[in-house]
Amino acid sequence: MSRVPVRPYLITKDDEGVFRVTVRTTRFNSQGYPLVSSELLEDAFRTQTAAKAFVCEEFRAETNEIATK
Repeated sequence: MSRVPVRPYLITKDDEGVFRVTVRTTRFNSQGYPLVSSELLEDAFRTQTAAKAFVCEEFRAETNEIATK
């Protein structure tokens, strides 16, 4: 596994065709191994652009902190 932290926000499209936002937190254990925890938010968005706008407004995220799949 890579030692580079993952982007903290992930936008994915689910089976129903709506976009969901996952907030990920990376921390490192005493050996430097990354431990990633994630939380899927309840909010659903019709477009990826709307999801990105929500993340930028709500969490004050920069564009380079958002990953899409």
